[in-house]
Amino acid sequence: MQKFDFAEPAQLHEVSALLCQHGDDARLFAGGTALLQFLKKGLVRPAVLVSLRRLAELRGVEPDHGGLRIGAMVSHREMEWSGPVQAIYPSLWAAEAGVANPRIRNMATVGGNLCHADPNQDPPVALIALGGRLRVMGPRGERFIPAEEFFRDYYENALEPGEVLVSIHLPAPGERVHTAYTKFSPRTADDFGTVTCCAALEVHPGTGVCRAARLAVGCVHSVPWRSRAAENLLAGGLVTADRAAAAAAAVAAEVRPASDVRGSAGYKREMVKVMVRRTILRAAAGSVQRGA
Repeated sequence: MQKFDFAEPAQLHEVSALLCQHGDDARLFAGGTALLQFLKKGLVRPAVLVSLRRLAELRGVEPDHGGLRIGAMVSHREMEWSGPVQAIYPSLWAAEAGVANPRIRNMATVGGNLCHADPNQDPPVALIALGGRLRVMGPRGERFIPAEEFFRDYYENALEPGEVLVSIHLPAPGERVHTAYTKFSPRTADDFGTVTCCAALEVHPGTGVCRAARLAVGCVHSVPWRSRAAENLLAGGLVTADRAAAAAAAVAAEVRPASDVRGSAGYKREMVKVMVRRTILRAAAGSVQRGA
């Protein structure tokens, strides 16, 4: 690795100032699990690393207007062990528990995971399906970005120059909203998925009619993908096996998977049909399960 300066600001405005001062020559340092790999391979060559570890406002998992606020520097392990996450957002817990391995989860942060913008990561699809919003701060002040709008392309996010991701905010879950998360990988449990999917369905308890749906998939597009076409097919009717299959086929028609060691593009598209259908039916049944 080339030499670089290492800054440890104690205030958020200092972080923003350093980013504005150094531009593309600065990189934020959170958990470092992905960044260090990029540094070692020479894919990034920053002149300065700006550590976020002294910023208390980027930490904590706490109630927020009936929902949950997650600091950007919260580790995946903290999320996995969080009582509120397990009890209130079990599909997010399942996604967090599937991140790599315990060693990585102890170091890697939720905010770093999102900003890295790798479409194969686990948590983004759950945050999208759950209606998460990302709070960022920068030279122009504060703004909130819906999770599905944060990812622009491979390793590209929606942060503007000088902006820092501060926290993730989840709305209060509805009593009639059922969720499910699925990760399928033919290799190992700690590998990236071939397909990941999260569904959140508001189902009327008496009629079984789906009033509203949110559905996101990962690992099969250049970004974690929210399928509104599938959501429209699900909303307004009973979630039958045929309707779930039609929604899954709609997702498969939208995504653009790339062939890699986890499967060919054609194989991934077929697995989208299988895994999305299963996830929808699990959510409709009110069950949340990890794995395929």
